[in-house]
Amino acid sequence: MSLTVADLSRGAMTEFQEKLRQQHQESMQRELEELLATAGDAEAQRCRKDFEGFKRLFNAFLQVKGPAVDWAKISRPPEDAIQAYEKIKARGLPDDIAASLNKLAVLKLNGGLGTSMGCKGPKSLISVRNENTFLDLTVQQIEHLNKSFKADVPLVLMNSFNTDQETKKILQKYKHRRIKIHTFNQSRYPRINKESLLPIAKSLALGGENVEAWYPPGHGDIYTSLANCGLLDELLAAGKEYIFVSNIDNLGATVDLFILHQLISQPPERRCDFIMEVTDKTRADVKGGTLIQYEDHLRLLEIAQVPKAHVDEFKSVSKFKIFNTNNLWISLAAIKRLHSDQAMDMEIIVNPKTLDGGLNVIQLETAVGAAIKSFKNAMGVNVPRSRFLPVKTSSDLLLVMSNLYSLDAGSLTMSRQREFLTTPHIKLGSCFTKVQEFLARLDSIPDMLELDHLTVSGDVTFGKNVSLKGTVIIIANHGERIDIPSGAMLENKIVSGNLRILDH
Repeated sequence: MSLTVADLSRGAMTEFQEKLRQQHQESMQRELEELLATAGDAEAQRCRKDFEGFKRLFNAFLQVKGPAVDWAKISRPPEDAIQAYEKIKARGLPDDIAASLNKLAVLKLNGGLGTSMGCKGPKSLISVRNENTFLDLTVQQIEHLNKSFKADVPLVLMNSFNTDQETKKILQKYKHRRIKIHTFNQSRYPRINKESLLPIAKSLALGGENVEAWYPPGHGDIYTSLANCGLLDELLAAGKEYIFVSNIDNLGATVDLFILHQLISQPPERRCDFIMEVTDKTRADVKGGTLIQYEDHLRLLEIAQVPKAHVDEFKSVSKFKIFNTNNLWISLAAIKRLHSDQAMDMEIIVNPKTLDGGLNVIQLETAVGAAIKSFKNAMGVNVPRSRFLPVKTSSDLLLVMSNLYSLDAGSLTMSRQREFLTTPHIKLGSCFTKVQEFLARLDSIPDMLELDHLTVSGDVTFGKNVSLKGTVIIIANHGERIDIPSGAMLENKIVSGNLRILDH
């Protein structure tokens, strides 16, 4: 068999790429060692553990070629791989609910800041309802569970270096509540210069010239960090078998006894190690990750992994009908096993950023749900939309503060007076982006029980006891202002131009 010129040049190219990859690895190793030398022993030891995880991610990143999925191999999951919530609910509850609950820990992802909503500090400390923060509501929910069933469900918070100190200060106020609270920090990884593929940090310090040099590497880091800090072993020793993971800003993510029973009641040979809650897509969720069958495994497909030619198909509500809520139920013993064997397989998310000075960097991240393919007998449960109630924007905040919901023991439930179970579609303009401005523009939260759609753009304020019904569009042109008077009732109305009512 004779080699062609193309074969030879391909071989030379592969050899060149391999050498380049080794060069990048060696340069990164040198830089990381230099960074570790800038701190005392204790901090260097802590960061060395983080850097081990970072190096694995970086080395995998250097080997990735092309899109993460072969589109032709994607198929719909088998019928029994995603079960309807109603089917699981129909199985009922065990006689001893406390025994089930005592095998559970609740973990909230608490690494994010409230900067996108104009707030300083951890997002979990933003007031969302009756002066209760996300954290307050979470504590109330779990405390209510523990009291109602005489159970012992602990709360675990995965903080980041951005949120850890402030969160720990606040936790003092829950000291005498019926709930154990544990915290641990996710890793901190160095941002990489896009051109040189080297860290931009000058030392291990977080402040000063390094203020933009570090990042928390996405919630997929949960598995490594939980094991590294010793909390995984602590929970297993305390008899905990499963952990319920969700974003702290998803107010619909409460402990569901039916899903917990589904997990615990399986025979040992069919023990389910991972449940992902999914829900039906609407046009607002077209970018959400979805579950697919891929090479005999259930797998999470994120928009970042989709080849450009297929993005529209991915967004289509008809082909991919469900999306991941990031409410996950995971076996602690399985996490321990996979972590020990270094068998946790998650796709790398390359997140490009431009820093304040204009420097282009990349962050290498992973998503917690992407590990689904590593777990045995993993499945999806198609849950009601009410279990997905994230607060990412002031538009979401308006929903959860309104009379569409009532608050009971930390849980929000849709008002029975609302005819439709779906929430109204709300789009608030840039004048409402920051929480402080949003609150300043509303004398009280409008009545929205019969609202379908609200669009507000420009300099608009609302008086007290305003009622909104049907489709309401309010647009103040540039340089003009609209004040909706107290007591106004707007039903299927478009308000535009300039409307100001002044005291005489």
